[in-house]
Amino acid sequence: MEGIDEPDPIRFEELTGYQDQRQQVVENTEKFLAGFPANNLLLYGDRGTGKSSTVKALLNQYGELGLRLVEVPKSSLGDFPKIITLLRQQPQRFIIFVDDLSFEESEVEYKELKAVLEGGLASRPANVLIYATSNRRHLVRERFSDRDMGDDLHGNDTIQEKLSLADRFGVTIFFTTPDRALYLRIVREMARHMGLELAEGELERRALLWASWHNGLSGRTARQFIDNLSGELHLNEKL
Repeated sequence: MEGIDEPDPIRFEELTGYQDQRQQVVENTEKFLAGFPANNLLLYGDRGTGKSSTVKALLNQYGELGLRLVEVPKSSLGDFPKIITLLRQQPQRFIIFVDDLSFEESEVEYKELKAVLEGGLASRPANVLIYATSNRRHLVRERFSDRDMGDDLHGNDTIQEKLSLADRFGVTIFFTTPDRALYLRIVREMARHMGLELAEGELERRALLWASWHNGLSGRTARQFIDNLSGELHLNEKL
């Protein structure tokens, strides 16, 4: 494992909306840090809704209390047993972070994750939790053709195995696409946080226009719009 010299500085104060979802993440993490039972979490929902930012903000909120994030790409899930063994020996508390988790039907790495979440011979240490994000509720792609059992005598068992991965997470938290009102509130809060001075009506008009030209309504779109607007305003100040 390698350390990160400059981790993402995102903090909860910079995140607007989805308070109920983030509160569930915070409460679960605080129980974990206090040494009480806590759950592995799956944050799933539409792209750009702040799932990954929510997990990253935990490090900046609780790092001084001994929380550490270990980001593991999907391609390294086979190394989970080694990672767990290494972390078990450390005094800190670790959240293993798997971002954008999903599997195609031909991929079998999900079985490694299932074993760690529940049912492996070696128990998960008390100082380790797993938080994952995904755009899919069912993490392993299933096709209608999968329901054609063919010559598979236990075809239903195969389907249930694919669907059961998400169930191994103790808590599943849903982040849905923001409506227009929430999108504009996110934009206004980001603009205020960055000290951008623009009439509210003009800010909202341009934010909606940006969303229609780019990736639709989402927290990520709001961030991209504000970054672009900030650069534009600061450049104009120098001209």
